[in-house]
Amino acid sequence: MSSGFVKTKDGVDIFYKDWGPKDAQPIMFHHGWPLSSDDWDNQMLFFLSHGYRVVAHDRRGHGRSTQVDTGHDIDHYAADASAVAEHLDLRQSVHIGHSTGGGEVARYVAKFGEPQGRVAKAVLVSAIPPIMLKTERYPGGLPISVFDGLRKALADNRAQFFHDLPSGPFYGFNRDGAKVDQGVILNWWRQGMNGGAKAHYDGIKAFSETDQTDDLQAITVPTLVMHGDDDQIVPIAASAEISVKLLKNGTLKVYKGFSHGMLTVNADVINPDLLAFVKG
Repeated sequence: MSSGFVKTKDGVDIFYKDWGPKDAQPIMFHHGWPLSSDDWDNQMLFFLSHGYRVVAHDRRGHGRSTQVDTGHDIDHYAADASAVAEHLDLRQSVHIGHSTGGGEVARYVAKFGEPQGRVAKAVLVSAIPPIMLKTERYPGGLPISVFDGLRKALADNRAQFFHDLPSGPFYGFNRDGAKVDQGVILNWWRQGMNGGAKAHYDGIKAFSETDQTDDLQAITVPTLVMHGDDDQIVPIAASAEISVKLLKNGTLKVYKGFSHGMLTVNADVINPDLLAFVKG
């Protein structure tokens, strides 16, 4: 099967793609909010051309997976990812997560992947850990009002909100001199609108308020942390710079001037770096 569904323990159908030689080293991609596995098209084709087995799934409530009204939290995200990895019996795999998908990777590797002996390496791209919200422990985070604003914009007019976000800060298209790519904006909108409003609404709490300090500290496999220093969605000082200090075997790679969506608009730079880490 090159694609299909796996049913989770709580009865949710999770859509996945599984391309390439089944005896090759697997790379599993975890998408960001509010997108789908399609956000990894470029990377999947790239690694497929280098002989790898590539796997990606749609998070519950996102893309082609069931639009359930429960379980939109990091624990369920990680358990759903594990259901895919176990169903396909992925071993010696590299797990690469973008944004909220990075939080999913951290929880998956710490709770399922390493204990089951399935993971070789991990990559956190523009990722949310340790926590986006400003707390006593992490005063450099963002105030709750930011996330309340996201919730209001989504509830008021999700279609417009999902056009404005990629048109502006997500890809840095609001910066002076930026080359705006309408196809990228429309593809973001398409992916977002294919998912469920309830999943997206609840997901804001999941990606902003989940403290993943313990997850990061539990991970022992080599972990690459990649982040743009002009990320307007997940500020680097509140995420990557802290995460790499919590990881036992972490490496930080900073990209000058790159946006939150660098895996898409700067794939020509990101992909070779990912490949070098996977092969290294």
